[in-house]
Amino acid sequence: MPLIECPECKKTVSSEAHACPNCGYPVAEKVASQVAAKPGELLAEIHPSWWGYFWYLFFFWLIIPPIIGALKRSATDLRIYTDRISIERGILNKCYQDYNPSDIRSIDVDQNLFHRLVGIGNITISTAASAEGSEFLKAIPDPKGVRDLILAQRH
Repeated sequence: MPLIECPECKKTVSSEAHACPNCGYPVAEKVASQVAAKPGELLAEIHPSWWGYFWYLFFFWLIIPPIIGALKRSATDLRIYTDRISIERGILNKCYQDYNPSDIRSIDVDQNLFHRLVGIGNITISTAASAEGSEFLKAIPDPKGVRDLILAQRH
């Protein structure tokens, strides 16, 4: 019977408890939803935030920058599965890279003041299994949540 942290009140609760004794949060449902993930199931699909392309949108009257911003934004997909991390880049030419979560050495999150205000950040994923060594992803929404989701898949 492992102890987990209640997401609502942050107190320690048994994983077998139906509800948190402090706040009444349904802990059993949360644990069941985490256990129910099947191998290969898609957990999250993340696209860069529009805030990362603010200057393209700011000069909307020039017509071309918003088109470039939309193309750059749609050219990157980060998909987190239960057994792998997939990064897809490109519009006409495609580049697919899959990573085993156990091969990830570190995940760096960089946020400047503007990024922190709008809730985005840049993520660098460093791996031990690839020749290039790291992947840079720009303007990812909730970068700390994405980092935690990837780290949770490492087992």
